[in-house]
Amino acid sequence: MGVLIRFLIITICSLYIIRALVRLFLPMLFNSVINKAQEQARQQNNYQQPKPDGRVRVDYKPEAKSAVPDSEGEFVDYEEIK
Repeated sequence: MGVLIRFLIITICSLYIIRALVRLFLPMLFNSVINKAQEQARQQNNYQQPKPDGRVRVDYKPEAKSAVPDSEGEFVDYEEIK
């Protein structure tokens, strides 16, 4: 009977100690992981292409074509009669 009580007391004390250690060290672990992720994000942002300075550059300008070929004639407005 004495061995069982001793085992239970040691087990309960061990669980409380482990719980206290987890409460102390787990936030520090999360902070270090978050800081590493933020540093990687900053490094990736530094390698991006520079932003354009606002000037417009046209590489290709298509030939101006009329919407209606000359062989079609002029467009005449009409009203539908019912």
